Amino acid sequence: MLSRYWRAPWSLMLVVCLFWLGACSPRPEPLLLLPPDAVILAFGDSLTHGTGAEAGASYPAHLARMTGLEVINAGVPGEVTTQGRVRLPGLLDQYQPDLLILIHGGNDMLRRGDGEIKRQNLEDMILTARQRDIQVVMAAVPTPALWRLSGAQVYQDLADELGVTLEGDALAYILSRDSLKADPIHPNAEGYRILAERIHDLLREAGALIN
Repeated sequence: MLSRYWRAPWSLMLVVCLFWLGACSPRPEPLLLLPPDAVILAFGDSLTHGTGAEAGASYPAHLARMTGLEVINAGVPGEVTTQGRVRLPGLLDQYQPDLLILIHGGNDMLRRGDGEIKRQNLEDMILTARQRDIQVVMAAVPTPALWRLSGAQVYQDLADELGVTLEGDALAYILSRDSLKADPIHPNAEGYRILAERIHDLLREAGALIN
């Protein structure tokens, strides 16, 4: 009899907690709807280039097929953010994209580079695009954490500070699963497909795409 009287309050508390968690879930920063002839510049290192998968299986290639838009693969394997900061302006001027997708910084971590320099370089790249009225989406490159990989905090901090639309955990999810990896630091074709799918979903949720 006693358990019957306790069951309802606990159920109510569970519903309230789930509602509160859902209400507090972070929403992506809104983006302007991309026109049908939009150009997307995918900028980064080997994760953008598609190292670990065959030609045509990089995440930019998958994303182009999903969106029907032109997605330029501007990934350079081995590049660090200091090099990327110098390289980016010329590509923005050359292609004049409507959207920049920035996935960079993994090599800084692998080479134990200065974290503050990496942060400043990422910020400079975001501001360089915005000075040209180019929208920016960023994906977090994971860093080792207790028991698993997680998106490095620097990406969330920059997203909060600058109001950048962020995909925070797709790469951490992919690189935590052997079935989605070509090697310890690169996805395979299926991993890149999932990354593209997550970015595609984020763009729709933020208002940049309608389908």
